[in-house]
Amino acid sequence: MPEQNNPLLCNPENGICEMPANNTISNDSISEKSKSKPVKIIYFTDPICSSCWGIEPQLRKLKLEYGSEIEIEYRMGGLLPDWSYNSGGISKPSDVAHHWDEVSLYYDMPIDGDVWLEDPLHSSYPPSIAFKAAQMQDQEKAILFLREIREMVFLNKKNITKWEHIEAAGKKVGLDIVKLKSDFEGDAKILFEQDLKLGRELGVRGFPTMFFTNTKGQNEYVYGSKPYTTFESALLKLYPKASKTNYDKSWNNVFSKYHSLTANEFSELTNIPRNQSEKFLNDLISDDKLEKFTTKNGAIWILK
Repeated sequence: MPEQNNPLLCNPENGICEMPANNTISNDSISEKSKSKPVKIIYFTDPICSSCWGIEPQLRKLKLEYGSEIEIEYRMGGLLPDWSYNSGGISKPSDVAHHWDEVSLYYDMPIDGDVWLEDPLHSSYPPSIAFKAAQMQDQEKAILFLREIREMVFLNKKNITKWEHIEAAGKKVGLDIVKLKSDFEGDAKILFEQDLKLGRELGVRGFPTMFFTNTKGQNEYVYGSKPYTTFESALLKLYPKASKTNYDKSWNNVFSKYHSLTANEFSELTNIPRNQSEKFLNDLISDDKLEKFTTKNGAIWILK
């Protein structure tokens, strides 16, 4: 059997967490057209995909500037089924720790790889299924839930395969926990399998992968972590008349939209230069407006 890519060895230069698969992405097999808005984005991701965490600044900006023109459908990709992989320099959880520390610096997004030393995850399937269970209740709360479990694993070193952490994230974003558990143990598994099946049909082999499609069925895709202009260009190619929202870039408005922001995200959303954004955020802590959570590889600021 030929050596294949390890899914957790994400390549920061091309911005991809790639699965061991040989098929290639195909736009031709996307049959679902955009219905409610001019452009639909099918976003294949995974809760523990460090490259997906790396595009949070771009994705959040895309929603603020073009939210009226796009609908985003989140699909789970199944990055780490288990630890049967043995390639790419990563054969056990502890091998991921240093790698995550490296990509954290590359993406300028806080990631603490020590979770793989202290309480390693056996798979990304349980949190993925939990996300599908959250979607069954409320699409918007599900997106908040996904962000919450990502912050848990990347910053707080929590093993998000454990129900106690899934439950805590669900409570924080206002999900019905009894229903969440019931769906997590039931129909959410079927929905997750459907996501995996669609991913295979479309040739998805890594994350993040975004398929853009318009009302005419024309397609573009963005594969991997890319600059904001790449995502914007894909949208405008399919819908040249897209109107960019000139949203309020004040700190309080941005935090009213997203209650937690890294310095990189804050810079992207406010146009405050990155070399000034951290000081700006720290000054807001002094004014008792924000709280700060610091990791060994960066920090996140949270609205009080």
